[in-house]
Amino acid sequence: MTQLMARFCRFLPTLVLGLAGGGLAYWLQMPLPWLLGAMLATTAASLMGCRLRSPGRGRKGVLVVIGVMLGSAFTPDMSGDLPLWGASLVIMLLATAMMMGFSVWFSRRIAHHSLDTALYAGVPGGVSAVTGMALDSNADLRVVGMTHAVRILILLAAIPPVLKWIGHVSLQPTGMSLNQWLWLPSLTDAAWLAVAGALGVWLGQRLRLPNALLFGPALISAGLHLSGLTHAVLPPTLIAMAQVVIGISVGVRFTGTSLAEVGHTLTMATLQAVVLLLIAILAAWGIHALTGVSLAAALLAYMPGGAPELSLVALSLGIDPAFVTSHHLLRITVLILVLPLLLKHFQRMRA
Repeated sequence: MTQLMARFCRFLPTLVLGLAGGGLAYWLQMPLPWLLGAMLATTAASLMGCRLRSPGRGRKGVLVVIGVMLGSAFTPDMSGDLPLWGASLVIMLLATAMMMGFSVWFSRRIAHHSLDTALYAGVPGGVSAVTGMALDSNADLRVVGMTHAVRILILLAAIPPVLKWIGHVSLQPTGMSLNQWLWLPSLTDAAWLAVAGALGVWLGQRLRLPNALLFGPALISAGLHLSGLTHAVLPPTLIAMAQVVIGISVGVRFTGTSLAEVGHTLTMATLQAVVLLLIAILAAWGIHALTGVSLAAALLAYMPGGAPELSLVALSLGIDPAFVTSHHLLRITVLILVLPLLLKHFQRMRA
């Protein structure tokens, strides 16, 4: 308990900065204020040399909360959408393969990174799992981490203007009264949500799901809501805090980063992220034209990670979070299964 309090006290200044950034963005009526405000504040502080603390275990708890929230988006009347989902999942996998191919080519030919670095940095999603796998390779971990961090930063920053451009969703922030902010679920609903979180963590780890703390609770929560056992939702204060912690998690990845020292890496990662975003937009337009799937939902589903951040955006904006979450779960699962095979293939080619 003493160590836990000590860690929290060390993290507290970073949390206060994130809350201040989110609060300012909310006051300015920015879209996604708590997420983007916290992310921009901590990113700016990190790049200016401030030594910010990562949420650490706090982020793990937030992933569980987000998973439970995402599961609540699954409803019994969704069965009619399954054929459209199937077509969209196929398009998403094709777009993912195109993104992976471009990223590896760009990293090798343009950025001049090693093959291992190019493969791990080029995976369009699953940053936590991919970074862990890269530890046992000859990849440049700093380049891998920086590339994924920059991609997520650019995607999140691009979401408001891109969604406004396509015109398929309202980004006008909805003001909430104090009573709405202080609303809490009933004890019965809170118990169902707690069961979904605890049982989901166990199931996710048991099944060795990618991002088990996110997708395990999402599966259990989805089962409870699809069956009609509960219609419980989480309070808005907890949702806002989850957004702040996720925003901080993105921003602190740039701690210890000097723009002068890693300018080349940042430039290459930025160019790569922009092209991947364009591929996602084109794929989303394609599936929307073919099937009528929501363009906004397809865009969030096709964006190359991270799953917690984009799923949380879908939930916060009410853009079919069940659809978005399902796509990211399939993408990460396929990528984690395929990546070792790709590594073996390229190693044989070099031999």
